[in-house]
Amino acid sequence: MSLNPEQLKKHCEAILQSRRIKNKIVVLCEGDIRETQGRESPQAYKAMEQMPDANFYKACVPTWWRQKRPEFFNCGDRKDVLDTYSTLSILHEKDTTNSYLDPDRLFAMIDLDLQLQTIDNYIFTDTEAIFRNLYEKSRVKEQNAAKHRIWITGLIHKEAYFLTPELQPIFDNCCNKPIYQGNPAVLPNIYLDMADAICSDLDLQNNLQRAFDRINHCSGLDCTELDLDKFQDSWKHQFQNTTDATQKQELIVALLTIKKAKDYWHQIKPFGEFSREDWVFREQLSLEIGRFYSEQSSDVKSHIPFFFNTLYEFV
Repeated sequence: MSLNPEQLKKHCEAILQSRRIKNKIVVLCEGDIRETQGRESPQAYKAMEQMPDANFYKACVPTWWRQKRPEFFNCGDRKDVLDTYSTLSILHEKDTTNSYLDPDRLFAMIDLDLQLQTIDNYIFTDTEAIFRNLYEKSRVKEQNAAKHRIWITGLIHKEAYFLTPELQPIFDNCCNKPIYQGNPAVLPNIYLDMADAICSDLDLQNNLQRAFDRINHCSGLDCTELDLDKFQDSWKHQFQNTTDATQKQELIVALLTIKKAKDYWHQIKPFGEFSREDWVFREQLSLEIGRFYSEQSSDVKSHIPFFFNTLYEFV
């Protein structure tokens, strides 16, 4: 549920009045802010960068970035992030003496989704326009990156970045070795489960043209007809039979671009005894994943850390 106008105003005022954003880059991201509702003081907002979504993005900041690192704020759902982005600038201009914000250092990070979200008063009119300008064949268009202030993930929701194939060694070597459906977490098995659920995915059915437009560059996939059964069959056949590592990587990225991974990530659990809830284990694992990404900042295939690499010029 999105913030109402009064909640949005208080949320933005708390960010503007937070001393920790002075002379800093501010990155707004999706994530739960219920813990701060009713306590919109700058002191309460200091804890927001330790909340799960902001904490993951913070872990992805390049390891070489030592000083004046960005400040992150959870802002609710995707619409809330966009509303916060525009409202912060408006409130700052109305009363600059009561704001620590530098509008030239304000950015937002939102999830790719299957649904379209329009954007007011921005150089791109909607989220799909951002995606098309920012990515080509699942890689960041390096020449376009710097002109974006609102970034969109290249994979569908940030949970997809918790399940990319290069992360298998982290799963294998993690303490309390992660399990998935009672067995060691093997990422190809998760991909096959995701593929098996393609045809029953109502969200995908209702946004199929948009989804196929994002991945129609992938060789071997049947995206010529709006037919999920044919697409599912072609994806599984290619995935299970190709011996080409590059093609298999491309197939996985295509899947993670259109099929939401959140339900599968939530099935990851610790093996054996773990004294806290399963979500705490996943949060700890996500930080390990974030630290892995923090080493990939020059790679256009690593969307999130490359975004932060681009941000550094605004320090």
